[in-house]
Amino acid sequence: MSGAAKRAMLAGPRWTSLRLRLVVVFAVVALTAAVSASGIAYWLNREAVLTRTQDSALDSFRDEMRRHAASLPPQPTPGELQGGADLMVNGKVGYSVLLLDEHDGGKPVVAASDADRFTLDDVPRRLQDAVNDRQKIGAGNSAPYHLYWQRIELDGKPYLVGGSRIVNGGPTGYMLKSLENERRDLNTLAWSLGIAIALALVGSALLAQAAATMVLKPVRRLGDAARRLGEGKLETRLRVSGTDELAELARTFNRTAEALEKKVADMSAREESSRRFVADMSHELRTPLTALTAVTEVLEDEVDNLDPMIAPAVNLVVSETRRLGDLVENLMEVTRFDAGTAKVVLDTVDVADQVTACIDARAWLDAVELDAERGIMVRLDPRRLDVILANLIGNALKHGGSPVKVSVRVAEDELSIEVRDHGPGIPAEVLPHVFDRFYKASASRPRSDGSGLGLSIAMENALAHGGAITAANSPDGDGAVFVLRLPRDPAASADDGTESAGPEAGGPEDERGEESAR
Repeated sequence: MSGAAKRAMLAGPRWTSLRLRLVVVFAVVALTAAVSASGIAYWLNREAVLTRTQDSALDSFRDEMRRHAASLPPQPTPGELQGGADLMVNGKVGYSVLLLDEHDGGKPVVAASDADRFTLDDVPRRLQDAVNDRQKIGAGNSAPYHLYWQRIELDGKPYLVGGSRIVNGGPTGYMLKSLENERRDLNTLAWSLGIAIALALVGSALLAQAAATMVLKPVRRLGDAARRLGEGKLETRLRVSGTDELAELARTFNRTAEALEKKVADMSAREESSRRFVADMSHELRTPLTALTAVTEVLEDEVDNLDPMIAPAVNLVVSETRRLGDLVENLMEVTRFDAGTAKVVLDTVDVADQVTACIDARAWLDAVELDAERGIMVRLDPRRLDVILANLIGNALKHGGSPVKVSVRVAEDELSIEVRDHGPGIPAEVLPHVFDRFYKASASRPRSDGSGLGLSIAMENALAHGGAITAANSPDGDGAVFVLRLPRDPAASADDGTESAGPEAGGPEDERGEESAR
């Protein structure tokens, strides 16, 4: 399992997780739907229960007022009024009646079926005013007094209060009906709806998990397959089942992987063919080049004795033959890197001695300033380090400006060698390409002394050690700076192809001279 996959598993659910988003969306939709449905159901049931209780109590109160209160004599005595109130209640639980009348002189007479439970103070003033308000009789109103009602709370309990007045001087009556039973029923309904909402939420979460599993399982398989494909396992395919969009996506992936595998196979075959061609061509050229080199060496020795008109041509042949020889050797070295046969032969060496030997072998002592302490011991391939330094220093001398300074620094686990010149620097558009093969900064100089392979070979040798080379311009604008960084022990820092000397790794014929990429 890749590191990214492990980190994703250890991180747990995140807000960016598709599964979590599916669960949240399902939960929100289910919660919204359940709350809306439960709210509407509660409101409808509440209105139905209260309206049914209210209508029943008011109808009963109206009938009792017509039957008993209207039959009382004008200006009834307190006893007669109390008797009427008792008859109106007739033992009904939760139903209390209050009757009011006036004697001569405006003295009020009040009779209550339950004076401890219901008094005139319990009747809202607005309801009393509405009950006592005499209205005009007209086309839309056939009676001067009407029945009015209001829901109130007394001591935290709900009640229904209703009132009406007998026409033509009869008493005024009020009734008090408890709604406690209805409130308990509605609370029970609310709890039931709340439990239903919770169950709907849990069910939606489980449904979302199931849906996420159904959707994400093929998506995860597709992601794993794409990851394996990206790792180079081009034979990866998905098992296709069904006819839905995910199945079509799997088919598309399989077709894409098949086309990619075929294209990569074709490209690999062409690359292998090209590599064999370059290797064979370079090998075949070495024999005639050896003969040409021998002839040119003889001509070079006799150039002073030749006709002055012929001497320049001889010098040109000598230089071009050497250039061709270097190019063939470089092509063979590149071919070894591409084929993976280039090996690193490690040895413990003094870096300062190796740099000094490289400079001295090429007669650069007067042009190169060395800043390196003796005794810096590092495990590396001396021959390949020589190739890297020869290319970096030679490139600086050819395209930079003297003096070229080589600085060697060592950290706990890294060797750093800096090559700095004092020339015009590297153009910004050239910097990204200085290590590209056959790249030359000036297209107008296709036949410059270098082949454009030197810095590329230097980089390949650095990578073979598990290191790298960086190129930049000096911060003060005075020249270019190349920095070679190598691990102090490549065998301990990477699982590479380091091994002892072999026919592909050693031999003086593999050394490369300096080349130009600028």
